[in-house]
Amino acid sequence: MPKASKTKFIYRIIDANINRAKEGLRVCEEITRFILDNRNLTSEFKKIRHRVDVLLKRLTPKIRLMQERESLKDVGRAIFVNELKRRNYQDIFFANIQRIKESVRVLEEFAKLLNKKIALEFKKLRYDIYQLEKKVARKVSSLYSHR
Repeated sequence: MPKASKTKFIYRIIDANINRAKEGLRVCEEITRFILDNRNLTSEFKKIRHRVDVLLKRLTPKIRLMQERESLKDVGRAIFVNELKRRNYQDIFFANIQRIKESVRVLEEFAKLLNKKIALEFKKLRYDIYQLEKKVARKVSSLYSHR
């Protein structure tokens, strides 16, 4: 496979996972903002979302990602395993935080092919997300048991 083709697939993977991570971060941010009513946790999610943007800018131009995007042809587009099985906002939180962690791991792995320093920053970001998840999980779970 020619180098250009390999790079195309790398950019498609990065694009999909940047979008997935940021979408999940926004969902979790909204839960901490409107359901937990917690300014600090909301701010932490917002800061992480902005860190993803900064890392992306340092990794590759966004236009390059969009040039390789093929949303309508994506074979994973019509797969809905467990996506409709949400009973409450706790399920939404835990599904989205898992989505974030998985996406950031993919970004870490594929960034290694473009910029090892950025890959290490994605790794650090992933561990920061683990810590934030722990803080929010306690609050989400305790709020659920009180209702």
